[in-house]
Amino acid sequence: MSDDVHGRLMTSIVRVWDLPTRLFHWTLAACAVALVISAQLGGYAMAWHFRFGYAVLSLLLFRLIWGVVGGRWSRFSSFIYSPSAIYRYLQGRGTPDQVVGHNPLGAASVFALLVCLLIQVGSGLISDDQIANTGPLTQFVSSTTASLATFYHKDVGQWVLMGLVALHLVAIFFYLFKKGDNLIQPMISGDKKVPDATLNSKDNALSRTLAIVILLVCMAGVAWMSGL
Repeated sequence: MSDDVHGRLMTSIVRVWDLPTRLFHWTLAACAVALVISAQLGGYAMAWHFRFGYAVLSLLLFRLIWGVVGGRWSRFSSFIYSPSAIYRYLQGRGTPDQVVGHNPLGAASVFALLVCLLIQVGSGLISDDQIANTGPLTQFVSSTTASLATFYHKDVGQWVLMGLVALHLVAIFFYLFKKGDNLIQPMISGDKKVPDATLNSKDNALSRTLAIVILLVCMAGVAWMSGL
């Protein structure tokens, strides 16, 4: 039996991304685009900018919780890597698990995006443009803090995020065209072909119901906060 045939026989189809994770990913991407567009339009579009901001905050809070209780490959514990593991991966000595979910570089990108999005949304909550748009939590901080938050939100944070998104897209296309690893398809279908059999992410009616409950709680919390 040739190595090629043997390799095909040894591949397995794994449910790597559960449905809640996939919906989170694409909804967050859509909201991020909407935030950029509404910010550029200004005026009446700023009302939608705030709404999309609250949606992003709800999604981020959901993801933080889902990173603990979600499917196997959606949990943070599956893609938190030590510096030595990252170094070995860069040398081409990665482990089989690192080709299933997020590899070390992909994990760094995910965490960077989550942190920067949280900072961006947080700065928006306490921003004040001194014209017509004020974050719901601005009343709880000093004018100096609000001014710094506004500067970061408008002049720094959005560019940092755009840079990270650009790097994220470049990495996706690099893996697709240079390594033949399609990272987009699994985020659509949930399934991925991997060299060896491994654990599937739990993705059944019970886990999806749990995800809905968690998201609704997050949305309720953000709605309460926005009304302060």
